Amino acid sequence: MQPSLGTTAEQHILLQQRESFPDASGEFSWLLSGITLACKIVGAAVRRAGLVDVLGATGDTNVQGEVVQKLDHYANEALLSCLGNRGNVGVLASEENEEPVVVIKDANHGKYVVIFDPLDGSGNIDVNINVGTIFSILRRDPNSKDPQGDVLQPGYKQIAAGYVLYGSSTMLVYTTGQGVNGFTLDPSIGAFLLSHPNIRMPERGKQYSLNESNAESFPEYFRRFLYWFKSGADGSAYTSRYVGSLVADFHRTLLKGGIFLYPPTAKNPSGKLRLMYEANPIGFVAEQAGGIATDGHQRILDIKPSSLHQRVPLMVGSKYEMELLQRFAEQDKNRAG
Repeated sequence: MQPSLGTTAEQHILLQQRESFPDASGEFSWLLSGITLACKIVGAAVRRAGLVDVLGATGDTNVQGEVVQKLDHYANEALLSCLGNRGNVGVLASEENEEPVVVIKDANHGKYVVIFDPLDGSGNIDVNINVGTIFSILRRDPNSKDPQGDVLQPGYKQIAAGYVLYGSSTMLVYTTGQGVNGFTLDPSIGAFLLSHPNIRMPERGKQYSLNESNAESFPEYFRRFLYWFKSGADGSAYTSRYVGSLVADFHRTLLKGGIFLYPPTAKNPSGKLRLMYEANPIGFVAEQAGGIATDGHQRILDIKPSSLHQRVPLMVGSKYEMELLQRFAEQDKNRAG
């Protein structure tokens, strides 16, 4: 049975479980409801920004050395509270916390690990640019005594991932490994309703997205790749589109095609984006929609993590552009060899 437009996110998960896992207990839909509840709370705060005291910095810095915005803290607390009370989450890990938070309430439960960036792009909130929440869900061994080990699993082990975009509308996009679906929040009834079923990334786009101010310190093959885009070498010049919020830039790429690039630079030779709660969930969504995600050399989901806050380069987009990037990388490797 195919879900219809207007199906809620929770109903959609239950339908998928019934069709693919008839013996499922429904616990995953309960977990998802914790994410959607938290994101409704965060979305309401984002919409009130400027009217209530949620703008600006708290005066603290997080483990990344970044200034914590008030909405960062608010979103983090909302997710920790809503997910920590589900009963089936064992470990939570956030951009804002140095170490994973153990929230096991029952030794027989706590079967899930949730990793999240509570408010991606929060530096843009003061100027009313789209921000979002990114999440990744993994299975946890109920007998585990190692929260770090629970968290540090490669991306291909994700059982679900997605993001919520707070923009002109609030939209949830997620995958459980059975394609990608999008749900738009109807504020009149307080529910996320299916609005974008079976999202497929176009095989080729007309846009590229990156911070070109860093171009002089990109690896040489990236500079050649970028020149190819701008020159219209195949008769089709690309348009640059860059917001500076990963969720917003990726969402456009997901729907319109093209490529998002955050390559290594001289200042950040290991990349800038975080593997566990940015690159992995975005990579999972991209692959499930027919796209490709790499660090410029290997599949993002195959990277073995070494720390919760590990940084990586991220290149993600349509099949055509990503395969072209790979050819530029291989040419560079052959020249070096």
